[in-house]
Amino acid sequence: GEHRTRSAKALAILLHLHRGTPYIYQGQELGMANYPFSSPAELRDIHSLNHLRDALDEGRNAAEVLESMRSGVRDNARTPMQWTGGLHAGFSEAQPWMPVNPDHVSVNAAAQRSDPSSVFATYRRLIALRHELPVIAHGDFTMVLPDHEQVYGFTRYYQDEELLVLVNVSGARAVIDLPQAGFWERSEVVIANIDQPAVLGAGPVRLEPWEAQVRRQETSRSQR
Repeated sequence: GEHRTRSAKALAILLHLHRGTPYIYQGQELGMANYPFSSPAELRDIHSLNHLRDALDEGRNAAEVLESMRSGVRDNARTPMQWTGGLHAGFSEAQPWMPVNPDHVSVNAAAQRSDPSSVFATYRRLIALRHELPVIAHGDFTMVLPDHEQVYGFTRYYQDEELLVLVNVSGARAVIDLPQAGFWERSEVVIANIDQPAVLGAGPVRLEPWEAQVRRQETSRSQR
C-alpha cells in the first residue's frame, strides 16, 4: 500500500548487494504484487487446489481457507507479466490462463521504463553497479547490528573499498546506533531509495520506513 514502491526498491537493494549471483524473477523489476485471489476458481496451482480440497473435506469454510492461503500460493508468481496498462496487461490478445492483476493499469513496464524514479530504474542501477564496483561481486560480507529487529545492515569490503548497506525492513521509523559511525560520516551515497537518505555521523541514525541506502568509502582496514 503506502510503501509499495519504496519497499520494492529496498528489497532489491538488500538482495543485490549480497554476495553471489542475483536472480530477478519476472515482474520483480516492476514491483509486481500478489494477485488478490477472491475465488478458488481463480487458482491454477495443483498444490493449492489439493490443499483447498483437503480443507473442504475436513469441513472448513472455503472463504477462510482461501484467506489463509492467499499470501503464500505459488500462483502469485505466475500471473501474466504486466507489460502495459491495456488489455490483458499487454501479455496477450487472447484470454491468459492466469488472471491479470487489476493494478496493471498503473504498475507496468511501459509506465516505468521512462521513469527515473521507478522500481525498474532502481534495478537497472543495481545491475550497473555490479559491473562498476568489484566489491559487490567479490567483497567479503560482515553483518552490522545483527540483533536489530528492524534494520538489516552489512558491509562489503574488497581491495581497500568498503560498502555499508542499511535497510529498514519495516513500515515504521527505525533508530540505530551505528558502529564506527564516524568512519561513515563522510562516505559517498552510492544508491538510495529516498531523495534524502538518513545522515550518518555522531548520535543515533534515523531511518524512514523501508529506507535503504548504500554508502561507499575508500579505506584500509588496518587504518581503521
